[in-house]
Amino acid sequence: MAILMDAAEVNRRLAAGERLVLLDVRWVLGRTDGHEEYLSGHLPGAVFVDLPSQLADHAKPDRGRHPLPSTARFQEAARSWGINDGDTVVAYDNSGSMAAARAWWMLRNAGLEEVYLLDGGLAAWRAAGYPEETGEVSAAVGNVSLGEGLLPTISEREAAAWHGDRILLDARASERYRGEVEPIDPRAGHIPGAVSAPTTANVDDAGHFLPAGELRRRFGSLGVTEGAKVAVYCGSGVTAAHEIAALGIAGFEAALFPGSFSQWSNNGANPVAVGAGPFDGAGPSGTSRVSGSSVEP
Repeated sequence: MAILMDAAEVNRRLAAGERLVLLDVRWVLGRTDGHEEYLSGHLPGAVFVDLPSQLADHAKPDRGRHPLPSTARFQEAARSWGINDGDTVVAYDNSGSMAAARAWWMLRNAGLEEVYLLDGGLAAWRAAGYPEETGEVSAAVGNVSLGEGLLPTISEREAAAWHGDRILLDARASERYRGEVEPIDPRAGHIPGAVSAPTTANVDDAGHFLPAGELRRRFGSLGVTEGAKVAVYCGSGVTAAHEIAALGIAGFEAALFPGSFSQWSNNGANPVAVGAGPFDGAGPSGTSRVSGSSVEP
């Protein structure tokens, strides 16, 4: 199943009057100006999606910083974006699809089949010189009926044992994986057994996903092989969806650990490893063995 749609194809469909539901998911951790940026310019007809309130529940220590919302809440949000059963949906952002991938994964997980990421996002649209609109777009309420559980996930307990013949990828920045810095979660480091695989290596400098062959070689170098059982986590389950999209482009299926490291690190019974290797510096449960790291409570 295709994951990406390029700017030329989106423009062609819009120009031909074909129905597309465009979702603008501009969100970056630590910033709150996504909606203001949307108002200043977005794809024609695109509806703004607020990631913290519409693609997540409130943070809870035992579920992570961005827990998946209930099916009922998510369906209500999707209908407010104007999505009907059978619609084609394209999600984009202005950060290499790092946020848009959350909407893509959630809609696919809920059973909507025709969901794509705009490859290169808003930057690609602007680089091609295609038209934009300003201001808010309020869509007519849709009738989409969503389910759940169509894509694989793993639990906190499963993440603890996801090594050996299974591959657990950590999609965060490598310095967070190594435990050198942790700007938001309670402890620094990574889940013991996880392999560092930053999402930033999935895209080129312009924010386009790398070609399938390059992604396949990249994940192959991390131990991902045909038929391997692969799972992905990040800080709170947002950019991990981007990694799952990249794996899909490369031809691999992967499960999501929704609570990710924010859930893992909040449980004092969970050990945390520190260093460049999967099990390097793994301390006992409740410790991270990090010195000099800037960890916020």
